[in-house]
Amino acid sequence: MRLHIRHETLCTLIALAREFQAKEQVVIPDDPESPSEDWAMQVLADHSDDYSLAEFRGIVEDMAERQRAELVALMWLGRGDYDIDEWEQAVDDALGDFSIRAGEYVLAHPMVSDYLEEGLIAHEISCDD
Repeated sequence: MRLHIRHETLCTLIALAREFQAKEQVVIPDDPESPSEDWAMQVLADHSDDYSLAEFRGIVEDMAERQRAELVALMWLGRGDYDIDEWEQAVDDALGDFSIRAGEYVLAHPMVSDYLEEGLIAHEISCDD
C-alpha cells in the first residue's frame, strides 16, 4: 500500500488547504442545498485569485491520474468512508470523474486538511516527521 504521492507534496497540500479554508471569507457549507456540487465550484470560483487555492490547484493538476485518485481516496480514508485494508478499492473508486477534478473536489470539503492528515495516519505517515 505504497502512496505514489511524495510525502512532502501531501504535507504541502494539507498546509495549503488549511490556509485557504481558514480565511474568513471562505465559507463552504457543510450541507449543500442541492444534491449537485455546483455550490462547491461557485465557492472556489469566487476565490480563483487566492494564492493558496491557485498553488493547491497547480500541484494537483501536475499530478498523474493515479496520484489524483490517491488524493481523493486519502480524504475518503481519513473521513472514515474506507478502512486502510480497502485502500486499493478506494483508489479504484476515485479514478475517473473524481480524479479528473480532484483539486476542486477535495477543497470543497470543509475539513479536508484534517481528513488528509487522518488518511496519512492510517498509512502510518505524519507531516510532523
